[in-house]
Amino acid sequence: MPTKPKDHPEAKNGLHLPPIAVIIPCYRETDHILDVIAEIGQEVTAIFVIDDACRDGTGDLVENANSDPRVRVIRNELNTGVGGATIAGYRQAMETDAEIFVKIDGDGQMDPKLIPAVSAPIADGRADYAKGNRFHSIQAVRGMPGTRIVGNFALSFLSKLSSGYWNVFDPTNGFTAIHRRAAEDLPFETLSNGFFFESDMLFHLGLLRAVVEDVPMAARYGLETSGINILKVVPEFFFKHALNTIKRIAFNYFVRDAGLATVQLVLGKILVLFGVIFGAVKWYASVRTGVPATAGTVVLAALPIIVGSQLLIAFLGNDVKNVPSKPLQNHPPR
Repeated sequence: MPTKPKDHPEAKNGLHLPPIAVIIPCYRETDHILDVIAEIGQEVTAIFVIDDACRDGTGDLVENANSDPRVRVIRNELNTGVGGATIAGYRQAMETDAEIFVKIDGDGQMDPKLIPAVSAPIADGRADYAKGNRFHSIQAVRGMPGTRIVGNFALSFLSKLSSGYWNVFDPTNGFTAIHRRAAEDLPFETLSNGFFFESDMLFHLGLLRAVVEDVPMAARYGLETSGINILKVVPEFFFKHALNTIKRIAFNYFVRDAGLATVQLVLGKILVLFGVIFGAVKWYASVRTGVPATAGTVVLAALPIIVGSQLLIAFLGNDVKNVPSKPLQNHPPR
């Protein structure tokens, strides 16, 4: 592992970083990729640039203009999306001695100097997966487009529901680090290949009971253009988050374990549905006949809804407390 300069902040603080491999998925990133590579510090032992069938020859540019011996270009014959390209990088990183795999984008929005900071929770044994959070302070979001702030707020809430990580925010942040053990346990063949990749990673990590930690960071916005089609992505994200939420709850509370939270969920749903259906039927009958519903009928409809809602709120409280806390890397070897 390369020796860190004495003026490196992590070297001063005595933080030991294990071998790190950096994965950079690329699609038409010729304007920024060389600058991104040049900013990667000596704490990194291997750099994998994934040319995801780039039309502008990003891989060719790196091979011809880059002189860093740590860099290796991996070419995908077909465009697989950011998720597919990142998975290809993970597979290559597993062939090295790296213990931490860091993923950054090639568009220059992520500061490579933050690689040690994003890797620190894993190196310290506190987490299996670390990710950037651009919303940790008011100063951090200054300069961020308003549409991104609103969109990330909505997506963060949906991600909390689908992944169970109520303690993390900014789920679409692509500046991530993962411990080798957690990466080896992931089902790469079922992970989303598109822009939903980061959110789907959280869902699958939640099923593994991996520990995830947010790392404060600031995004850098320049002249780069986003490849995300909002009108296409929003319905897709909503549907996939809803599907993952159902899968997570079914697995965690009906397959892996069944306890008080399971009872709260089932009974709460039954009571709310009964109250809503019973109340709707009686309301329709009252409108059709012109005879007002009795007080007893109103109470019989309202009470199950109130009690059921309280049970569902209690279930959410138990779900929030169920966030994983013991890192997989600290478990006994398989």
